[in-house]
Amino acid sequence: MTLGRRFRVRGRVQGVWFRESTRQQAARLGLCGHAVNLTDGSVEVEAWGEAMALAQLEVWLHEGPRLARVASVSAADIEGQAPGDFTTG
Repeated sequence: MTLGRRFRVRGRVQGVWFRESTRQQAARLGLCGHAVNLTDGSVEVEAWGEAMALAQLEVWLHEGPRLARVASVSAADIEGQAPGDFTTG
């Protein structure tokens, strides 16, 4: 069953390769969706896939890439249709 989750990642998460690293991690987990920078300095991640893969992505988001300093991650289930791949924008 394909599920959707929206994550908001706060901290030092822009300018540290966070979106591309998230795309790579999502690809490893077989997820599709997107990661985008928001004007408040956070990153929004929407991901679609199996529940276990979404849980693994959430764990990874709490750490992020080496240069990131994640302060918090919030998550909510979302509805809709899963996109075909994982993009950064």
